[in-house]
Amino acid sequence: MAYVSQENKKKLAPKIKEILKKYNMKGSLSIRHHSSLVLTLTSGELDIIGAFNDHIRQDRNDNKENRYRDDYLQVNEYWIEETYANAPCVKNFLQEILAAMKGPDYFCEDDPMTDYFFRSHYTDINVGRWDKPFVLTQPIQEAA
Repeated sequence: MAYVSQENKKKLAPKIKEILKKYNMKGSLSIRHHSSLVLTLTSGELDIIGAFNDHIRQDRNDNKENRYRDDYLQVNEYWIEETYANAPCVKNFLQEILAAMKGPDYFCEDDPMTDYFFRSHYTDINVGRWDKPFVLTQPIQEAA
């Protein structure tokens, strides 16, 4: 059963704060339902929402107008590599922050085929909140 305590959060927080500082991002760390470690990014120089919208624009297989975001976004941690492939700085940041949130003691022995979910804890990365949008400061220009 997934469980994350305040002590776990305190152990993981220094590395997470170091990565946030490295990329000039600000965010808050919290625990939801004693099972999920949640990072809510409040402001910063990386245009994560813009990179997500660029990915949606490039994938023209069906009408996805309703998927564009402007204020907040919940990052799909399983598709970081594909979604942010055209924004390497954003992709690197999200991969580093996800690894730091998981930490050295993370394990995942999920087996969805048998409806068996066993992991140390869940991780969520939110860019802004529905009631408090993400504030983009001076965006970093991606190298082409």
